[in-house]
Amino acid sequence: MRAPAPTSVVFDVGNVLVDWNPRAFFARHVTDSARLDRLMSEVLTLEWHTQHDAGRDFADTSAERIALYPDEAENIRRWGADFGETIGDLLPGMADLVADLDAAGVPLYAITNFSHEFWPPFRAREAALFDRFRDVVVSGEVKLIKPDPAIYGLALERFGLVPGEALFVDDRQDNVEAGERAGLVGHRFVDAPALRAALRGYDLI
Repeated sequence: MRAPAPTSVVFDVGNVLVDWNPRAFFARHVTDSARLDRLMSEVLTLEWHTQHDAGRDFADTSAERIALYPDEAENIRRWGADFGETIGDLLPGMADLVADLDAAGVPLYAITNFSHEFWPPFRAREAALFDRFRDVVVSGEVKLIKPDPAIYGLALERFGLVPGEALFVDDRQDNVEAGERAGLVGHRFVDAPALRAALRGYDLI
């Protein structure tokens, strides 16, 4: 028997709905390419930032980082003060796609790895987008982070969804696979046209 098609959509946020490119932001402040390479590969690493997504306060992580890299104290502090500027515009086609899903009455949700401190100003900035969503699970608020299976279980319970009921859209394959193991229907995001085609295949749009 064919599995039922999903009737809801659960989005990732960074690099699915919006562009996130910290290097491009810091390149505006650090013109020396060798220093920029070191800054992004050694100091302001994804591993370090993941602590914020997991719920740690920036004041704590930045103090630890400054102690290790005092020469980059200004840029470490800038990460916190200007984090919103590392997040670019909505990716091409995504505002229209979300609007079309909303107009069709498709329930919209999100699961995002995002700092509990950085999320509120970003959410306010993109209110026109996120006001269309029924709920968003923010990793830093729940202190669980993708691809931990627990965050998917929590999201399904909070959203009131059962396995197979929602399409999960994420740009990272490990996150997609973890979502599938939790009962979501996975789609690895490449761009809006490919996602729109997949949504049409499920008669969601």
